[in-house]
Amino acid sequence: MIEIVLETGSTNADLASRISGGEHVPEGHWLVANCQTAGRGRQGRDWFDGAGNFMGSTIVTIGERDPIPSSLALVVGLAVYETVQACVPNPSELSLKWPNDLLLSGAKLAGILLERVADKVIVGIGVNLDAAPQLPDRQTISLKVIGAAVDRDTFASNLAASLDAELERWRTYGLDTIIRRWEAAAHPVGTPLKVHEPDASMVEGQFQGLTPDGAMRLRLADGAIRAIHAGDVFLG
Repeated sequence: MIEIVLETGSTNADLASRISGGEHVPEGHWLVANCQTAGRGRQGRDWFDGAGNFMGSTIVTIGERDPIPSSLALVVGLAVYETVQACVPNPSELSLKWPNDLLLSGAKLAGILLERVADKVIVGIGVNLDAAPQLPDRQTISLKVIGAAVDRDTFASNLAASLDAELERWRTYGLDTIIRRWEAAAHPVGTPLKVHEPDASMVEGQFQGLTPDGAMRLRLADGAIRAIHAGDVFLG
């Protein structure tokens, strides 16, 4: 089910409040907003509210036999990637960037925010269909800029179907298959990256794919391989 609201503070916060208040919100329920007044991105950053863009959240219920919940960032990234592929004239210009961004020609087109509440993960997704924010630390882009006219409601339906399919693969075939498909959709091995880690330090290196648990492998200048489990990643 896709529930559309004209305006709200944050679709993620709304779903979290419903769950915390005891409301049964089933997996696959989507809350999509025309306008967000207090949207949030990773590490507390504001989530851009562009009219005509996709701004929505959904629920994934974690089962005992599911792969590790942190790997959902990869699953959701693939769902967004597959959905956007059908909207662009040159899909080869799309790439995933760990842990949760979709790039178009190297510029940020979409982002993902995962938040755990009890046995559920709230998945927030923002896609620049019509407009892109101006950010000081990274390039951004919208589909409209490349001449792709995308109806928000149609995009929402397609994304919901894509995520359902990816979750089924995740649960049926495990994380190995997800990682291989994610790596195939990512920027090439050897891509220079800079990582701002949670302790405010910065490390530079080259992308070397993912570890078996979904962390990013970074080759440092001395040749050592370091596993990155958290941080902001920028193209070098």
